[in-house]
Amino acid sequence: MKRGGILHPALGYLLSSTGHTDYFTVCDRGFPVPDGPERIDLALVDGLPTVLDVLRAVHAEWVIDRVLITEEMEQVSPERVAEIRAVVGDLPIQVVTHLELKRLAPEGKATVRTGDTVPYANIILVSG
Repeated sequence: MKRGGILHPALGYLLSSTGHTDYFTVCDRGFPVPDGPERIDLALVDGLPTVLDVLRAVHAEWVIDRVLITEEMEQVSPERVAEIRAVVGDLPIQVVTHLELKRLAPEGKATVRTGDTVPYANIILVSG
């Protein structure tokens, strides 16, 4: 049994099996999860866990090269953008449109669905 860190087996496997520049999406409960990449559904109830919860856990164990967020998140949920920046520190944050993020999601290694209810709380994490 693991002592701590990420305990979800599928998420742990995803992190240990990615290579440089691989990426995956961490999305809110309403994101249209694409067919194709693995779906890791962590949603328990509205608001649990959040995209931010998953980001914190992943950041503690995985080398992140950069984070993709959306223009829509900046406009509609600026508090969430500030929270993401607080977690990732000096890591680059690339801003794309929501449509571009949805276009990129099927090409990633997985989509991790959360119970987050913050509008446009979707991110892509790129491996370093």
